[in-house]
Amino acid sequence: MDTEQLVISLIKTRREDDWWDFKREHHHDKAELVHDILCMANNRPRRDSYIIFGVADDDCSITGVENDSYRRNQQGITDILRNITFVGSTRPRIEMQTFTINNHEIDVLIIKDSLEVPYYLEKDYQDKDVKNKDGKNYGKIVRAYHVYTRVVDNNTPIDKQADLNDVEFLWRKRFGLLESPLDRIMMYLKNSNLWDCSPDNYNSEKLYYRFSPEFTIESIVDDSKDGYQYYLFNQTDIHPRWYDINLYYHQTMLASLEGLSLDGGRYFTPSPRTDGISLTKYHHWNISFKYFIKDSIEHIVNVFYYHPDGDDETIAHDKFMDCILLFETNDEKERFKNYVFYNWNNKEEYSSNIWMPYFEEIEGYNMDVIKEEYRNSQILQKMLVAFRKEACK
Repeated sequence: MDTEQLVISLIKTRREDDWWDFKREHHHDKAELVHDILCMANNRPRRDSYIIFGVADDDCSITGVENDSYRRNQQGITDILRNITFVGSTRPRIEMQTFTINNHEIDVLIIKDSLEVPYYLEKDYQDKDVKNKDGKNYGKIVRAYHVYTRVVDNNTPIDKQADLNDVEFLWRKRFGLLESPLDRIMMYLKNSNLWDCSPDNYNSEKLYYRFSPEFTIESIVDDSKDGYQYYLFNQTDIHPRWYDINLYYHQTMLASLEGLSLDGGRYFTPSPRTDGISLTKYHHWNISFKYFIKDSIEHIVNVFYYHPDGDDETIAHDKFMDCILLFETNDEKERFKNYVFYNWNNKEEYSSNIWMPYFEEIEGYNMDVIKEEYRNSQILQKMLVAFRKEACK
């Protein structure tokens, strides 16, 4: 579901909740805007939150912001946050999108989910432009070192603190203590610079997370495995070496992935996943492809092991990714498969200027099939670009 569809569905609920809030118009007082952003950024749901301008908060009627004199764009709100002193200099990340619904313009302020909570200020913040007729400031004040949050549809009052249990929840979220061990190690793997080599790695490469050494990842050569995939043939050295990649919490194995060393050891990666598309009523695949999904365990480990050097490793990585489809989500993958199903008859539009590497004959393999898989991977890469362009229209 895209953002516009989500907003329409939220309006139809005719209520507010802990991750969305309706505003008839943009804030007059910038401090009230900052307070609302802090409450949304520090809420409990582990997902993006939304402040929807142009919808009345009493009856959820669509009023629009096209005539709102206090209307702000994304840059305007970003500038406000940038000029405020946050503890640790970490600020909520925001995005503004605008949609036309029922002939009215609706501004949607998206506050991105983050593990950097709780967000709070180092200095009091007051909108200096809010003055009384005597020229004195009388606007609201966002207090320093006050943690604000949102529970159901209620924000922490601007002159109060969030309840202790809510503050504790936010700190536990920051340190990954709300997650399962598998979710935690996936989170830690996103910071590859915080992993150190274990001294007892005689038969494998074993790394541990510096601040929680009970989390480890190791790669072990598996000489019993052999095999060739189409994405190997654009490497300088097409012969792979196969590995097991194991993720542990203490002595418990959390996950095991197939890994491979490419181009004579210049690049190491988990194996991509495989999916396919049937163009007939039968269930067998007419087209198969290799892929990663962003933030999947395979993709996280792929990024973890990649250290761009601008030379051999980078070249091998780029050649590999030229053959692998990278999807934002599983939903995008499924929608793309449907797109290919209806557009494969036009594949020749995407077949020009495809470079085909030399395919060394490998005993026991049908090289024509491997060549077709490689060619299809290049066609699908071009179709994925076209699919995303159409989705943005």
